[in-house]
Amino acid sequence: MKDTDSGDGDGSGEGGRITTVPFPADLSLFGVGMQVGPMGDRRTWHADVPLERVHRIDFHVVMLFDHGPVTHMVDFTEYEADAGDLLWIRPGQVHRFSHTTGYRGTVLTMQPGFLPRETVEATGLYRYDLPPLLRPDEAGLSGLRASLAYLEREYVDTTTLPLTLHTAVLRHSLTALLLRLAHLADSAAGASPSHHDTTFTRFRDAVEREFTTNHSVSAYADALGYSRRTLVRAVRAATGETPKGFIDKRVVLEAKRLLAHTDLPTGRVGAAVGFPDSANFSKFFQLHTGTTPMAFRAEMR
Repeated sequence: MKDTDSGDGDGSGEGGRITTVPFPADLSLFGVGMQVGPMGDRRTWHADVPLERVHRIDFHVVMLFDHGPVTHMVDFTEYEADAGDLLWIRPGQVHRFSHTTGYRGTVLTMQPGFLPRETVEATGLYRYDLPPLLRPDEAGLSGLRASLAYLEREYVDTTTLPLTLHTAVLRHSLTALLLRLAHLADSAAGASPSHHDTTFTRFRDAVEREFTTNHSVSAYADALGYSRRTLVRAVRAATGETPKGFIDKRVVLEAKRLLAHTDLPTGRVGAAVGFPDSANFSKFFQLHTGTTPMAFRAEMR
């Protein structure tokens, strides 16, 4: 999956905004909203973004490794994947390929909107609280390999069916694979079926929309029509965290993304995640990370 011929840009856009790499639709067979195929040294999804630098994507990536170990950073945590492991990276997450040619296996990319909403919910496509590194047991790995191989065969067969039926078959085949992945991710996190609970789902979506301006558990509970106790129970059952911990974790993650991948002054980073006072932002960041915003930025450069 590495592109060793990429340039040396930092991926930053104008005004210090993070450059988000779009889904490489021009590389898809028939222009469908997914791709699947072997990982290798020359694969990339954007010629101008070096994969060995921190970058953000707006599509899903699932990598099944045939060899290892390979170290891959996802949202500032280093994960070591070995043969038989999978990495599931979701839209909006920042990540970085390691300086190695060891990426061997199969990679699946999928454009948001390719699957219907009910499938998105059933497969937990946007469960950012779940771990990206998945380690299936022998039986689980066998099922995933078979499902992925079938999906790849359907993907490259562009002559048997007309485009509408070809796309429908791909959607169904992809759904089957993602249901297996969702079960594996739930098991890895020790999650219960409560992740389908409407209370947590609505809270999670509200936090994603409003975390840059709203850090109050009570405000979320009031806006969603729940008691604070109900919200605490639902979030703890789904994630093992308190609602406040869930909010703070999302704020810290976005701050890290901005510090690592833009040149915004730390005061503007703080303002962007809901801290108009830079001193309060520094205290908050240090409390949750053990380091200052400036020190974190220096470490990532």
